[in-house]
Amino acid sequence: MSILTTWLEHYGYGLIFISLLLEMLALPLPGEMMMSYTGLFVYEGKLNWLLSILSASAGVTAGVTLSYWIGYRLGKPFISKYGHRIHLGEEQLARTTIWFEKYGDKLLFIVYFIPGVRHITGYFCGVTRMPFRRYAIYAYSGAIFWVSLFLSLGRVLGPKWEVYHKTVNHYMILFGIASALLTLVIYLYRKYKRRVLASLMALLIRGVHHFNSLGKVRFLVLTSFAALVLFVSLMLGLIQDFLAQDFSQFDEVVSYLVLALFGPEWHDSMKGFAKLGSIYLYGPLIALTALWIVLKGRDRMLELSFLFWVVLGGELLDEGLRILFHRPGPVAAGVQLFNTFPSEETLTSITVCGFSAFLLLRHYSESLIRISVILSVILLCLLVGISRIYFNVQFPSDVVAGYVFGGVWISLNVILLEILRKLRNNEAIID
Repeated sequence: MSILTTWLEHYGYGLIFISLLLEMLALPLPGEMMMSYTGLFVYEGKLNWLLSILSASAGVTAGVTLSYWIGYRLGKPFISKYGHRIHLGEEQLARTTIWFEKYGDKLLFIVYFIPGVRHITGYFCGVTRMPFRRYAIYAYSGAIFWVSLFLSLGRVLGPKWEVYHKTVNHYMILFGIASALLTLVIYLYRKYKRRVLASLMALLIRGVHHFNSLGKVRFLVLTSFAALVLFVSLMLGLIQDFLAQDFSQFDEVVSYLVLALFGPEWHDSMKGFAKLGSIYLYGPLIALTALWIVLKGRDRMLELSFLFWVVLGGELLDEGLRILFHRPGPVAAGVQLFNTFPSEETLTSITVCGFSAFLLLRHYSESLIRISVILSVILLCLLVGISRIYFNVQFPSDVVAGYVFGGVWISLNVILLEILRKLRNNEAIID
């Protein structure tokens, strides 16, 4: 690797461009390793971060463009002549082409994180005659995101990058797959919106007879149910990892990243962020929400009961979980902390802030305000979690567990609230 670093030091941005261009043409060149050392050089001040990203992006986009047009020119005659050697005949190509026309572009964004797959994707998209404009949108955006993320992590991690490379790449693959699935879900929802909603509504009506008159609340209940399923899945995965004691490397990487991004100059700000996860915020917020319910709520007693139940029940849930898991926490200021899994602060923040925002905005129709409040809640909860990691009073896995368990609690209670609200309204109509 000394040869690679020597060349990189001498030829800099030109070497970055050429090596990534050739790698995208499926030549056996270590593109990820090149970007790792480029990130290290950026960390050491030998290369400029922005120019490195521009050089790497130009190399990757040039490579995927060439591979596409090579595949496009070779096309079906090449597959007819040589496809049998890789078990790809004309019939298989036709089926794959149909599949690629429907879903292939969504995968272009994540293939860069999968070694071996990213090298052949451009050729295959050209062979299957995917429209170039459509190909370019996803391929270029995925390529630029890939190199930007790699180089930025290298810039932050510095000499630790080589140690954490495997773990970071693992989580980036998961992130890429999750992003692609989310994109696919959004695409399918937009394309088949009416059909999907009609099917879901029919299923809901058949499954629960009391929901015959839910109206607009149906979508809210379905969304909450989807969130519940997601958080429960994450919760089961967290519990499995906890039992397998599989958090150590994740905690090490995330802690290093937080401390690298937020240096000593953030100390005072982090103290302020930590207060967001305390009674200083929760007390006024709960009081404001209760006042809003009294003034604007339609089912005042029901909503007030649920507000206090969610807050009190969330505290009891957190206390019970921390006693159940009884996990030793970090050593802060020479003192061993205990029962930090899940994080009390992040579970409480997502529970109180999330449910309060739901009650405040449920009857508010202004989309811009709704989106602003939701983003503010997400940012607030993230800042609370980052402050816990920054001061080393909780592990990153504790923080994540707080978000997940809090998400399960809040989504479950939103569903129960809407069901009880509807049942009460139906009874009132009957009476």
